[in-house]
Amino acid sequence: MSWRTWVLSIALMLLVVGARAAAPNPLELRWNELAPLISGQVVRLTAPGGATIQGGIAAIREDVLVMDVRKTSDPKAYPKGNANIPRASVSTLEVQRLRWGARRGMAIGNAAGPVGFIVARHNSLSPGASVGVFGAFAGAGMVGGYFIGNALDHGNTQIRVVP
Repeated sequence: MSWRTWVLSIALMLLVVGARAAAPNPLELRWNELAPLISGQVVRLTAPGGATIQGGIAAIREDVLVMDVRKTSDPKAYPKGNANIPRASVSTLEVQRLRWGARRGMAIGNAAGPVGFIVARHNSLSPGASVGVFGAFAGAGMVGGYFIGNALDHGNTQIRVVP
């Protein structure tokens, strides 16, 4: 297998993973089904007046969503701190997934280094050139893994609350 085939294979793999990271996954849930998915998560919602509110979910009660508002586009209507958002005002939520994808992506991408070394040795390159190819593959794998992991890390899940 030539080094070009290896490079194209890795590039194709990165593109496929990146495309999966960008794929939307909208959910439709009832009010009583929200708690397991949004409790303790960072959520963004748009209130009926057009204000955008972002913060952590403290509790989900029968008639209100208790939210720790961290960012708001209308500080008068929704000041920072605890806020009770009426159930009727919540129609669409955006849950932000926060994981350690960037670090994992870098670690997985670093595995491209040995692949580069194998490619270099298979093509009978000198030891110095083999180290250079190893470094190039490892560096490119880490950078690509970081960006793909970061995209996966900050993916948002849209939830539409249905009656």
